[in-house]
Amino acid sequence: MDQSSDQIIGEQNGKPQPLAWHPAFIEAIQLELEDYCDSLEFHSEYQLTSEPLRIDCLVIKKPPDIVINKNIAAVFREINLLEYKGPEDYISIPDFYKVYGYACLYASLEKVSVTTMTISFVQSHYPRKLINHLLKIHKYKVEETSSGIYTVEGDILPIQIIDSRKLSVEENLWLRNLYNKLQVADIERLTTEIHQKEKEAKVQAYFNVIAKANYDAMEEAVNMSKPVKSLDEMLVRTGVAARVKAEGKALGEESKALDIAKNLINMGFPLETVVSATNLDLEKVKPLYK
Repeated sequence: MDQSSDQIIGEQNGKPQPLAWHPAFIEAIQLELEDYCDSLEFHSEYQLTSEPLRIDCLVIKKPPDIVINKNIAAVFREINLLEYKGPEDYISIPDFYKVYGYACLYASLEKVSVTTMTISFVQSHYPRKLINHLLKIHKYKVEETSSGIYTVEGDILPIQIIDSRKLSVEENLWLRNLYNKLQVADIERLTTEIHQKEKEAKVQAYFNVIAKANYDAMEEAVNMSKPVKSLDEMLVRTGVAARVKAEGKALGEESKALDIAKNLINMGFPLETVVSATNLDLEKVKPLYK
């Protein structure tokens, strides 16, 4: 297996298993743009054709003319394609043409104008080779319009390239910290935001990958005695599981508790943990596993 695209963490059936950065990226994008959640439609790994051609994230503005006052969405039009690379990978020149081709294919298949679309590339470091290629070969103009956001001018399609590690801590907490070399202060800022803003239900994939990719910093941040081996253990140690349980009790709404249970089951939690975290009756949780 090529280990360049994702950090390898653990084994399953004797095979190395990569960290699932892309689901975490989808949650990060949704969190960054949550103020506009009623006007944006998110599609993860949107399938372009009957063949396995998928773009990492498709964001559709509804209504199309809504103004999004967010740095990462300044170029957005009605239909926005986002390509993401994990911390150990990068947007290559072939990746650029692949995604550009996806945009053209989408416009053709959906019968929309390419002028209603944008392309965004997101990675965790400066895209030197790609930007040099765009400057020299295409004669495009590339400008850093805000910290970490490089706007490409000269094409019919608005294009931006984002170096997530240079993004603003205040404005882009989630994307900036989608990384495998976080410091203790970064972890503390994230966990504080999660608890204060009650975002546990929205950050399961995100928190999972951050916890696994940053064992040492997470361990120090929450005074752990040994590395975390599972999301289940991480939730318990950091108090997130207790908070979910308390939330379920406080609301006293079975439907809400069932929603939480389904989310936990989708993430691979065992039956006992789901029952404990949601305070639901065992017989009501069991059918959810089917």
